[in-house]
Amino acid sequence: MSVIQVQTPGLLTTVQDLGREGFGPLGVSPSGAADPISLRLGNRLVGNAESAAGLEMTLLGGTFLFPDGAVLTLAGSDFGATLDGAAVDLWTSIAVRSGQTLRLGPARSGARCYLCVQGGIAVKPFLGSASTHILSGLGGFEGRPLRKGNVLHIGSASGVFRKRTLTPKVRDRFSPSQVLRVTPGPQWNWFSEDSLRSFYAATYRVGEQSNRMGLRLEGTPVTQISGQEMITEGVSLGAVQVTHGGLPIILFVEQQTTGGYPKIANVISADLHRVGQLRPRDEIRFELVTLEAARSLLIEQEELLASEELILE
Repeated sequence: MSVIQVQTPGLLTTVQDLGREGFGPLGVSPSGAADPISLRLGNRLVGNAESAAGLEMTLLGGTFLFPDGAVLTLAGSDFGATLDGAAVDLWTSIAVRSGQTLRLGPARSGARCYLCVQGGIAVKPFLGSASTHILSGLGGFEGRPLRKGNVLHIGSASGVFRKRTLTPKVRDRFSPSQVLRVTPGPQWNWFSEDSLRSFYAATYRVGEQSNRMGLRLEGTPVTQISGQEMITEGVSLGAVQVTHGGLPIILFVEQQTTGGYPKIANVISADLHRVGQLRPRDEIRFELVTLEAARSLLIEQEELLASEELILE
């Protein structure tokens, strides 16, 4: 079995797949790739199932030696990757020879880059998923980010190398955006019309304390109608909670499964991958859409992902 030797891990590099759904009642959030679209497309480019496990790098990439060679692609944000000193293009599969070294640096755009290898990263599944849940130390490679000297096994791959690249149309379609489309949250009517107008007109900055559990936003506080009290209830991926101080938090892939803050909005499924590419100090705003529009946008996105025309060979 081929391996990847970690020479330097980068910042918060973890094994991720598309997450473990259905365990919220047990207090386990899905985890999985923060930008699942990039992971899915990266896996397609190397001939894997879309759900295969890859490496998620955050803000700073690592250095990886391939003693036995591999077929790989880099998806998501540009981390200035090189292979033995030669630049590596994003969104294109490449054949790595035995003994070659892949180096990635700081993010030039966005927050996360995905390393997908033909055969996937082979780790023991936890609750049916290879994803790392950092908060609880479960899944992935020993339940934690990678460290120098770790050795990762690559799953068996029978396919021959075929150079594949993503079409420019698809790259543009899934490029990062500072506008997040949302639907009304369960407690949207706990906020006055003036507060709602202010929320959708405001520009928020992603705070330094943001992580895979949630993105803390800085900006104009949102005022809640006085006298409202709520009982802790289940929360969904992408929910926008408003704290007592009036500042929003976008709950993300390692979110707590219950919460007691009112939820003013919820990021639509078709835009969750955009949340995964936000980094501290990025500025965003929210755009309200209907539930019907959110559903149509997701269907449109999935139809594009299922298309055979998104990859050039």
